[in-house]
Amino acid sequence: MDLYTQLVRPLLFRLDPEDAHSIVATLGRHADSVPLLPELLRKILRVNVSALRTRVCDIDFENPVGLAAGFDKTGDLYPFLAGLGFGFVESGTFTFHEQPGNPRPRIFRIQDQEALLNRMGFNNPGAVRARSILRRQKRSIPRGINIGKSKVTELSKAVMDYRASLDRLSDYGDYVAVNVSSPNTPGLRELQNRESLLELLTVLRDRLRERAEYKRQHGRIVAELPLFVKIAPDLTDEGFEDILAVALESGVRGIIISNTTIDKSMLPEAWHAEAGGVSGLPVGSRSLELIGRAFARVGNQLAIIGVGGIRNGADALARIQAGASLVQVYTGLIYEGPLVVRQINRYLADYMETNQC
Repeated sequence: MDLYTQLVRPLLFRLDPEDAHSIVATLGRHADSVPLLPELLRKILRVNVSALRTRVCDIDFENPVGLAAGFDKTGDLYPFLAGLGFGFVESGTFTFHEQPGNPRPRIFRIQDQEALLNRMGFNNPGAVRARSILRRQKRSIPRGINIGKSKVTELSKAVMDYRASLDRLSDYGDYVAVNVSSPNTPGLRELQNRESLLELLTVLRDRLRERAEYKRQHGRIVAELPLFVKIAPDLTDEGFEDILAVALESGVRGIIISNTTIDKSMLPEAWHAEAGGVSGLPVGSRSLELIGRAFARVGNQLAIIGVGGIRNGADALARIQAGASLVQVYTGLIYEGPLVVRQINRYLADYMETNQC
């Protein structure tokens, strides 16, 4: 037990989850103004071990543990989050149009399952305002830019909506993650079908290539930004195989496994009719299964980023051993607190030293 689980978490868990997040976000935005606090946090939370360093898709990561999209929906928490020991932070999901998301309440704790149920609905400032936030920040660790479809945009025009967000935001990230798997935007998961996904990913990959080439023609030495796709855990076997095939065909560099699940059968019956997606421990076994299946199918042709149900070093190691190059936490951070990042990295470093990896 630590200070977070003994004192801070009980206080935060008395509040509505979104109110608790707002308090944490406000403190995070002002952390840099407290003398010596950022440096103190970095010293406490960072695990500076060379064995943890990894290179994935031509990006250098100090460690393989990242923060999943959804925690920093505006992008303005990146400087604070970068000091918590993460190897990378994924900001967003951003949509082209600003949107408030779904009505509150829209996020719930299921404490006996160490889970969250959310139906946030991509609440975010929109790509134009997000760009004004991101462009002022210095990147100290790799950052992913997660983009999704605006709710007001018809499905038939989704490709251009994603592309418009990419054009405004990709300069401020080290990779772009395409979210086609949130259950909280009507029709979004239809973009996971083979034809729609191939068109979307091909257009976005070509656009990243065009942007890199344009910069090179104007004297800037830049590499093409890698494109990742984030998928749902609720796919059929055929649908999952289709997505892997499309990812390879379209030139995507990585696949994020997985988003929240709409399967609530593992929850108490009172939650079964509640709208939204479930994250945390209930999605862990499915995510781990899909990571293993993906690696068996594509090997090192795609980077695999494992997310879902990771709350300690053993969980992270299981994903890596199954084939993930990187892992992400979100719900585990809520339940275990900021020390969870250090604990995971310390566990991985100790394992690598013991087993001479």
